[in-house]
Amino acid sequence: MNSVIAKNETILSYIIAIALILLMVAASVILDDPEVILPEIAAMAIGIWVYREPGWIRQPSKIFVAPSITAAIGFAINQVDLPYLGKVSITLVLMMLFLRIIQSNFGPSLATGLLPLVTNAVEWSFMISVVMLSFIIMLGVLAFKWNDDLEKKVKIPYQYMLVFLILIFVWIGLCWIAGYPQLAVIPPILVVVYESLHKPMFNGKMAFKLGLVLTISAAVGTLLYFAIDSWVIVTLLDMILMLVLLRIVGMRIPAAYAFPLLPFVFPDEMVVMLPVGALIASTFLFGSVLLYKKWERKRSQLHAPRN
Repeated sequence: MNSVIAKNETILSYIIAIALILLMVAASVILDDPEVILPEIAAMAIGIWVYREPGWIRQPSKIFVAPSITAAIGFAINQVDLPYLGKVSITLVLMMLFLRIIQSNFGPSLATGLLPLVTNAVEWSFMISVVMLSFIIMLGVLAFKWNDDLEKKVKIPYQYMLVFLILIFVWIGLCWIAGYPQLAVIPPILVVVYESLHKPMFNGKMAFKLGLVLTISAAVGTLLYFAIDSWVIVTLLDMILMLVLLRIVGMRIPAAYAFPLLPFVFPDEMVVMLPVGALIASTFLFGSVLLYKKWERKRSQLHAPRN
């Protein structure tokens, strides 16, 4: 009986989360304003309302505060007359400092901070959309008290913020040298990389599955974007296909729901490169996280006390 109730609750959660995502895209179409679409909101809606990720819902206020402030940081930096990768670098550092100050490691807030740089957001509708949608998602947690049984504060390994910055700066440098600076920032991948660094256990199988899922989600989103004119229909198909994909691989990856929405907001020259860019970025970044985690484990074993 309890399993049936839990299953029905999960189905209802999916329906409500996907409805919010569809409403966001529909609002963009009605207003003729792509800046209303926030791909990371799709990841947050699924990760918080459906998966109820403990690390994301532990402190509900951060669901609203962190994405709103990082979005403001990225939006403000985007108005400054600097080279693109310079803006990205400054925004990354400021976001890490901000998350450290508020004692949070809420990964999705990185995507909302980087998105205005990637899309060159200049309209205030972007900021309004971030604030409204993150507030709505936070209200869902508060209304159903999903965080009541969770410890409000846990130790955050802040050293991973520095590791993340170093890794991303290396990747940015490689993209710049290769002549593809636009591929330096694919927000959903950077969020998953950040989250992966914080996982106590990260192995080759996980790295492969993450890269596979994110590459497929990028390919699906891109193909449907070019094949079907209706953004709302494309979004609905994207969400259904991502649900099926994640069921097949047996993993919970909220970012997979964000990736297919990127073609709606990315510059045209980036959209056609998105699947290949996702594959290359995933291979390098998840491979680097895997190497770092292996080094970390060996280091801890060497320093472990011997009986």
